[in-house]
Amino acid sequence: MPAAENVHTTAESFRSAVEKRDLAAIERLFAPDIRFYSPVKFTPFEGRPTVHGLFGVLLRTFENFRYVGEFSGTAQLGGTARSRSTDRSRSTDKSRPTDGSSGTDRSSDADRSTGEAGAEGAAEPVGGGAEADAHVLIFRATVNGKEIHGMDMLQFDEAGLIKEFTVMVRPQSALSALGEAVYAGLAADGLVPGGASQG
Repeated sequence: MPAAENVHTTAESFRSAVEKRDLAAIERLFAPDIRFYSPVKFTPFEGRPTVHGLFGVLLRTFENFRYVGEFSGTAQLGGTARSRSTDRSRSTDKSRPTDGSSGTDRSSDADRSTGEAGAEGAAEPVGGGAEADAHVLIFRATVNGKEIHGMDMLQFDEAGLIKEFTVMVRPQSALSALGEAVYAGLAADGLVPGGASQG
C-alpha cells in the first residue's frame, strides 16, 4: 500500500481539481490502467485516455456539483472478470428490446459501442482483488433538473495514483437522468457510436 501521506495528497489534489474543473490536473492523478466503475454501465471504463474523456463529459453534465463530506479507509479492489455464457445471460424479459436500440437504459448500447460485452455477454465479477487504501468523497449535484446525492470512492495503487474509481448515486430517477445525459455527452464527443457526433 502507498504511504498514507501520498493517498491524502492525491485525494486532496483530486478534490481541488474537480472543484476547479481542471481536467488536466484530474488526469495526472490517474494510474495508466485506471478502471472507472459507473452506476450507468455494467462493465468499467478502462485506461487513462478513456476515463479522461469520460471526466470531460461528467464535468459538463453535473450542475452545481459540490463535495459535502469525505472519509478514508480501505476496500478491496475489483476482481478480474469473465464473460457469462450467452445461454445464461439471454434475457427472458420480452418487454425489453434485445438489440439495445431503444428505451432509456443506454448501458447495453455503451457496453457494445466501447467494444465490451453488452447485456447478452456481460462480464461477471470473479472474487475480490487485493485490499487498497480508499478515500470516499460525498457529493451533491443536479442533472437535467434532478437532484443527485452520491459518493466517489477512490482506490490507490502503490504510487498513490487513482487505480479504481467507483461512483454510486441515488435516487433512481436521478440515475436515469444521469445515464441519459452521460451517454449523450459520450456520443457527442465521439467516445461511443450513436447520436449526433458533433465536434
